[in-house]
Amino acid sequence: MRKLFVLALITLMAACATVEGAGQDISGAARGVRSWF
Repeated sequence: MRKLFVLALITLMAACATVEGAGQDISGAARGVRSWF
């Protein structure tokens, strides 16, 4: 049971990191487009 909990926790943390990275990528692209205008 404990292994399952640890695995779920690691997966959750990895998913948060992925979402945060995608948000930063989108923000970077928006800044790039804004600089064109």
